[in-house]
Amino acid sequence: MNQAEVISLGCRLNIAESERIRTLLADERDVVVVNSCAVTTEAVRQTRQAIRKARRARPDARLLVTGCAADIERAQLSAMPEVDGLVPNTQKLDARAWNVPQRAEPAPSKHTRAFIAVQNGCDHACTFCVIPQGRGESRSLEIAQVLREVERHLLQGAPEVVLTGVDVTSWGHDLPGIPPLGDLVRALLDEFPQLQRLRMSSLDGVEIDPLLFEMFASEPRLMPHLHLSLQHGNDLILKRMKRRHLRRDAVELVQRLKDKRPEIAIGADLIAGFPTESEAHHADNRSIIAELDIVHGHIFPYSPRPDTPAARMPQLDRAVIKQRAGELRAEVSRVRDAWLQSLVGESLSVLTERDGTGYAENFARVAPPEGTAPGTIVTVTPQSIEEGLLK
Repeated sequence: MNQAEVISLGCRLNIAESERIRTLLADERDVVVVNSCAVTTEAVRQTRQAIRKARRARPDARLLVTGCAADIERAQLSAMPEVDGLVPNTQKLDARAWNVPQRAEPAPSKHTRAFIAVQNGCDHACTFCVIPQGRGESRSLEIAQVLREVERHLLQGAPEVVLTGVDVTSWGHDLPGIPPLGDLVRALLDEFPQLQRLRMSSLDGVEIDPLLFEMFASEPRLMPHLHLSLQHGNDLILKRMKRRHLRRDAVELVQRLKDKRPEIAIGADLIAGFPTESEAHHADNRSIIAELDIVHGHIFPYSPRPDTPAARMPQLDRAVIKQRAGELRAEVSRVRDAWLQSLVGESLSVLTERDGTGYAENFARVAPPEGTAPGTIVTVTPQSIEEGLLK
């Protein structure tokens, strides 16, 4: 009898939730769970592909699907012959949904970095986004709950903690007193002096509070790596996306941070080919990559999602979207290559992963000395770059 397997697709929040599901199903046998993603049409295609692959690998297992696609693409996935059942996304961390007893002792994480879901859901209504349909309203863990979860991972030896969620900067908006995210980060660092590295997942720059900004600027244990939920570099397209920032807001934020902490590495999500996007709009989208020095770029070709306002806007030809996405990726590669070259000969503190590579504090991928144990933090001075890996 094979052990339960959890296959995680999509965001870091899904990774954190998959660890919790793996704990719930630790005593189960011959069960495969696909924790799905529905953020784009491509994500749904990859979910279907993962389901088929899992069925081929485990033909006799009970195959269950949860995650955003299990809600948003419910009819499509339930019709797949490989699927034995769907677990609603909002219920996937409830033992009752899996018909198993609640485990008193969580199973050890299989990751060297501990992903802590401090927030779920989203109260915003970006015109392109389907995720609120699968995640519901924004809800936050209280500080005491987060502290307990972090302590559990630290006791298991996690050298790095990553705070994640659907809209992390909205953490606290539903809690008494409406505490800002900076309060949570400060509490973690104060409570756990043994916590070596704290990393933030994607943040909405316009909601970064003053305390969080100051910690990004000066706190060495908060990693110098800011990933922005940017989406576009043109103001008109940002308004049509119903985003709450303009281009200048992102530029000013990054400039203020780099003035105080020059080594901070900037990441961003950018959408290529949003409806009504002209060549001039696309040029603004491409130029913000160099202006912000985006070295960790996630490029998403726009795809219409069910029941979203953007799906009803005038659409671009798929070939144009694909071409523009390629141009954005090429620009990110150009900026990233120059950044990696600047790190050659620098001493980097690297957390070793299980795949034999590791991540520096600025999230550059680095090859640690051969034989370094996973979860170990070592100092590496790279001498070369090989396919994006500092060696």
